[in-house]
Amino acid sequence: MPFDVHAVRAAYPALADGYAYLDGAAGTQVPQPVIDAIAEAYRRGIGNVGGAFPASHRSDGIVAECRAAVADLVGGQPDGVILGPNMTTLTYRLAYAIGRDWGPGDEVVVSRLDHDANVRPWVQAADRAGATVRWAEADTATGELGVEQYDALLGPRTRLVAVTAASNVLGTRPDVAAITAKARAAGALSYVDGVHASAHGPTDMVALGADFYATSAYKWSGPHIGAVVADPGLLETLRPDKLASSPDTVPARFETGTSPFADFAGVVAAVEHLAGLAGAVTGTRRERLLVSLAAAEEHERALFGTLLSGLESMAHVTTYGKPARRTATVYFTVAGRTPGEVAAHLAQRRVNVWNGHNYAWELTGALGIRDAGSAVRAGLVHYNNESDVNRLLEAVAGWTP
Repeated sequence: MPFDVHAVRAAYPALADGYAYLDGAAGTQVPQPVIDAIAEAYRRGIGNVGGAFPASHRSDGIVAECRAAVADLVGGQPDGVILGPNMTTLTYRLAYAIGRDWGPGDEVVVSRLDHDANVRPWVQAADRAGATVRWAEADTATGELGVEQYDALLGPRTRLVAVTAASNVLGTRPDVAAITAKARAAGALSYVDGVHASAHGPTDMVALGADFYATSAYKWSGPHIGAVVADPGLLETLRPDKLASSPDTVPARFETGTSPFADFAGVVAAVEHLAGLAGAVTGTRRERLLVSLAAAEEHERALFGTLLSGLESMAHVTTYGKPARRTATVYFTVAGRTPGEVAAHLAQRRVNVWNGHNYAWELTGALGIRDAGSAVRAGLVHYNNESDVNRLLEAVAGWTP
């Protein structure tokens, strides 16, 4: 399936400023349809849900459409889509609800590869319950998260396994399906962080074996909205803290306060935009998403080959991790320069990257680089092009110690 990056880029007004946006791993720019959808929701008038008047009905419809769109993106069920401000907030909310039934002797398995948002909520929930935390280790040379280690980590008292679908700094894509299969065999739930992974190819949470799948729209061209998707029947078994007067139905019982309904309209537009990345693809929205995101992934993979080989060919550059399966994300340092200096140098040359631990707190500690400022992260998404990559490579190549 052809991928027209020029047509894709034309949809993003922010890209007209002349910068190379290689900061997508921290959040993407938004296309015009998303901007228009948010503005139109406000323009038409919206109210809180559950009212008798048209503006409220519009909000009811937006919420339903948003749940359906996220479900199509990840392969879940609309009635199992919990919406909220971000993945971290939702994960803390779920950790309180899930962990309230844990006790001494119970065990939770987390990984050093994960973003801290899929580590700390579970560690803290275990601490409250007196449960034991067990750690899956990442190979610091390759960046891989070995599946075999889970045989020793899991047991009859394992209650939950938290694992990432892709590292937000190394790009590593662990064998999540194999890990969750082991968790299921042990009678444990699996909570999969798909925040970084969802932007970089098709997602099928059922094939991954995820009991809970977390994602964030701002990583895939949407507004700052998070979602956690689960089977509605599983959500029925959980009792989160909530107001006595708020809905007790699933998934609404997990959503506190008044929602940003206009942003939800932007999420729908973002999913529709992703479904059209490969052009005039036919079929259901889910089918179009699978085709378009596969085409976008192939586009990113080709560009990333140039970026990674270019950086690895430079004697003054060190890259971290060599995973067999990865997203188009690279983590690197430049000899004689701090990561902050590298990011500033690139910014002066109109190239956007991030530096620091990027919330990969455990991983950067295991790599031994956290106290020295960690590293520089450059990440490609579907709107990046060859010029973006070449500008970064030229700026780094010409800045030797």
